[in-house]
Amino acid sequence: MYSAHVGPDVTVGGPVGFLVETARGRSSALFALLAGFSLVIIMGRPHPRTGRAGRQAVGRIVIRAVILLAMGYILTALDTDVDVILSFYALLFLAVLPLYRLRAGTLARIAAAGALILPQALYVIRASIEDGSWADTVTSWDPLARITDTDGVIELLFTGAYPVLTWIPFLVAGMAVARLDLTRSGVRSRLAVVGGALALLGYGGSWLVLHLVPRAVSVVAAAADGGSASSAWWSDTVGEPGNRPPTAWLLVAAPHSQTTFSILGNTGVALAVVAACLTVADRMPRIKRLAGPVASVGTMALTSYVLHIVALWFFADVWYVPAITATP
Repeated sequence: MYSAHVGPDVTVGGPVGFLVETARGRSSALFALLAGFSLVIIMGRPHPRTGRAGRQAVGRIVIRAVILLAMGYILTALDTDVDVILSFYALLFLAVLPLYRLRAGTLARIAAAGALILPQALYVIRASIEDGSWADTVTSWDPLARITDTDGVIELLFTGAYPVLTWIPFLVAGMAVARLDLTRSGVRSRLAVVGGALALLGYGGSWLVLHLVPRAVSVVAAAADGGSASSAWWSDTVGEPGNRPPTAWLLVAAPHSQTTFSILGNTGVALAVVAACLTVADRMPRIKRLAGPVASVGTMALTSYVLHIVALWFFADVWYVPAITATP
């Protein structure tokens, strides 16, 4: 997250540029997967809470969602270069909350179905928004849109940087992982294998179809205003399509492209990272001790996220601009 927001530009090239480019998009997917894991912890792990304890846990999630919604819009109002994800998280938590009692296998199947179906549904919905006026009508009646001076629920669900419709699979996948007994022998290795297979299927599948489908690469390049279409199978450097991306855009796997290939690849990377971190923490206690400061940041991820955006706003708008205007 830090490298994506404050690191050097990928154009620096070399190993540093490659690492920064690798972190872009995949860090937010990992963040979302861990959010699903955290939801299961709150709702009860390994066994879901029931009765009064279950109702209290649901209340905690709803309160957390309201707080995230407000904080997301406040941070967005700072007008930094960061696409703030918190408001989208608020709706995501509420969307997946009814699934918290399900077992790991069922959650995994739901995540897979979501990855296969929801990106195509989003593509159709976005096209209908461009062609019609129904979204404007919804926005005009949406109290959230009036309060925040945004497109409100339409933006959160469909048109924003992290549309809920295509980010649901990440949270559900995280919920599935949380339902596993990660202390059992072989679970972490199988998790790593599944992650590697998904990454290969997502990024490798995108590379393959982009080269097999006639004119797909040139169409993607034109849609992204001449962006690096040769990297569309794994990198955000391909750029952003216009308001009406071509059907060929569904073949790319760039991390923020909202396609099936991107969801599969990003989920695979997230699962592999989780499996690797758990294995290192278990088998290398010395490294675990040295990583204490990093683990401490992990226990206050929301605080770190908020403060680093506030810092970006402060040093860019409060500190840096006066320094420029004072220069003769």
